[in-house]
Amino acid sequence: MKTSQKGIDLILSFEGFSAKPYLDSAGIPTIGYGNTYYPGGKKVTMKDTTITKEKGAELFALVLPTYEKVVSSKVKVALTQNQFDALVSHAYNTGGSDGLFSLINKKAEEDEIRKWFTTKYITAGVKVLNGLIRRRKAEADLFFAK
Repeated sequence: MKTSQKGIDLILSFEGFSAKPYLDSAGIPTIGYGNTYYPGGKKVTMKDTTITKEKGAELFALVLPTYEKVVSSKVKVALTQNQFDALVSHAYNTGGSDGLFSLINKKAEEDEIRKWFTTKYITAGVKVLNGLIRRRKAEADLFFAK
């Protein structure tokens, strides 16, 4: 399964674009559309050169399949396109969560999965971030969209 345009738009809307390296909320060097590394595994550093939006889109497109593979390999139940997109967005932002994948694989109730989405991975360090709260809610809403 591949991420749909709706899923890509969700990810990009939360990631935004930065031509210059910056430290994300967790203090990790980041560039482009939330990239913390380049294809091949080289990590972004604060000394990296400025990139164009086109290069940022290229980096995003090259890295996205990594997170699609995470979801495809960890989730053992059939997913709708919306569910897949929501999980890829989550994995792109967090690396993926075995706890979330486990709930989905055991076909947990909507309330339990929604609670997980909206209460986990909403902090950087010990600080709760409104942007992450909004992102997790958007991911949960997409996951349960018909």
